[in-house]
Amino acid sequence: MAIIEAQEITKVYSLGDIDVNALTGVSLAIEKGEFVAIMGPSGSGKSTFMNILGCLDKPTSGKYLLENIDISDLDRDKLAAIRNKKIGFVFQGFNLLPRTSAFENVELPMLYDGISAKERKEKALEALKKVGLEDRGNHHPNQLSGGQQQRVAIARALVNNAPIIFADEPTGNLDTKTSVEIMKILVELNTQSNITIILVTHEDNIAAYSRRIIKFLDGRVTSDEKWEDHDKYTFNI
Repeated sequence: MAIIEAQEITKVYSLGDIDVNALTGVSLAIEKGEFVAIMGPSGSGKSTFMNILGCLDKPTSGKYLLENIDISDLDRDKLAAIRNKKIGFVFQGFNLLPRTSAFENVELPMLYDGISAKERKEKALEALKKVGLEDRGNHHPNQLSGGQQQRVAIARALVNNAPIIFADEPTGNLDTKTSVEIMKILVELNTQSNITIILVTHEDNIAAYSRRIIKFLDGRVTSDEKWEDHDKYTFNI
């Protein structure tokens, strides 16, 4: 079953008197439990497409279905509610609040749902355990390595049990060894918890951890390749 379906998506940005076509008629479906890498050079449309899929932006035309819900014309508040319930984000820059602990950073998505402090604590601890950081909950971001900060970001993405994680260049600020560790976590979440992972990367060796690679150029999909061989997950880059 498709968890994401894009139908003839276009996105046009107006820059003064000039219209820039960032996306031109993109149609594709992503099934529940897939691990998809989106690739393409700067300006290819991959980030614009991810922002639309992640409910951070709306298409100029076309239809976007998320779990069979047409969200193309939803207002800002409804989009925010969907993001909080259905989507977790992991960014290259970690996007952690510097003056709060790892534990408090992980708690943040739950604050909008009126969840009790006791339940927030239990869920945040569970999420930190999944990324191997249950003993670092009281540390602030500046007390953590880059890899540990990204693990906190992944835990935050997991805490509301969202079925989809969008990872935008999640290893871009990390060394090779740490990149492998982060990709191993994402692969395990995909294979063991059936979380749909959508990864934006410009690195072939990172995209190779996915089971499907979609390439963009000039606002269009130029290739879409799938494979099902889990044995390739050797965690070596």
